[in-house]
Amino acid sequence: MTSLSTHVLDTTHGRPAGGIAVRLTTGDGATLFEGITNADGRCATLPTLATGRYRLVFAVAAYFRAAGVALPDPPFLDVVAIDFGIADDGHYHVPLLVSPFGYSTYRGS
Repeated sequence: MTSLSTHVLDTTHGRPAGGIAVRLTTGDGATLFEGITNADGRCATLPTLATGRYRLVFAVAAYFRAAGVALPDPPFLDVVAIDFGIADDGHYHVPLLVSPFGYSTYRGS
């Protein structure tokens, strides 16, 4: 089994993105986890995972609206979905750096 972590950083305000709704699903859409990022932008209770395909979904528009950012309707980014694969045992870290108009991710350590 493989451990998983995520960390969301708000690049507009230069701070961790606490309060983002996060959902983890299997490749076929079964929900494994639903939660909210803490004040440090992390989800502390993500489950361990077997080899396979997964998706992390982050509700970014709701977060930015709650932070007082005026977004167009519809927003450019409403949710950010990151599809990723677990190929081996170990630790997988999937960070998200996000603004209302762009995001990036990578496999962290």
